[in-house]
Amino acid sequence: MKFLKVLKEDIDTVIKKDPAAKSIFEVILCYPGLHALWIYRIAHWFYNRKLFLTARIISHIGRFLTGIEIHPGAKIGRRFFIDHGMGVVIGETAEIGDDVLIYQGVVLGGVSLTKGKRHPTVGNNVVIGAGAIVLGNIKIGDNARIGAGSVVLRDVPSGATVVGVPGRISLGFTAEQIEMLEHNKLPDPIAEGFEFLIKEINRLEDRLRKIETLEGITTQIDDYFEQKKKEIEKMFEDKSLENDKS
Repeated sequence: MKFLKVLKEDIDTVIKKDPAAKSIFEVILCYPGLHALWIYRIAHWFYNRKLFLTARIISHIGRFLTGIEIHPGAKIGRRFFIDHGMGVVIGETAEIGDDVLIYQGVVLGGVSLTKGKRHPTVGNNVVIGAGAIVLGNIKIGDNARIGAGSVVLRDVPSGATVVGVPGRISLGFTAEQIEMLEHNKLPDPIAEGFEFLIKEINRLEDRLRKIETLEGITTQIDDYFEQKKKEIEKMFEDKSLENDKS
């Protein structure tokens, strides 16, 4: 009965987290992320009983069938969902909490050749975007969000949103955006830094211009510099308009 309850919970999780799911039969037959999870659970059962070769063979068959590689030694909580899933890799000592959602191409990998804990620990209710790479014995806190394509090498606090290479904690999300992880609205910390510098340069130029006016000083304007600055400013303005429309 417990086994059937787990299967039903896994199917319900897919239906809840993927609006493309139309029926229970579609989920059972057409979702490789679900298949990979079920195969992992069988392999993990053998792994816990120290039947390592059997566990790895089952895991290898799962990788061949789904394109998703989950080491049987990994520890995965309840209501875990891999959306699409191709190219996902989860290492031996990775630990994943409850209600975690990850997308295709995600890697929970190690950076050490030594035995022992060398893969990430992911908390509850975490979302990891497509192509994100999380490396090493680090901790991703509960309710954290990892943006698509990010490379995370350090601990992530609970509730934080991380984007970029290397991953940086980003601000500016609303509570709703954090909950949904709207990938089209992910901020770019590097772009934000340049935008801040441009605003600061404009502010300093205004102050300098006022001082020169008071002192009767005339400075020749570098036309090329002004043109380039306007192009960069327009680029950031266009980006802001795109975000507002979305």
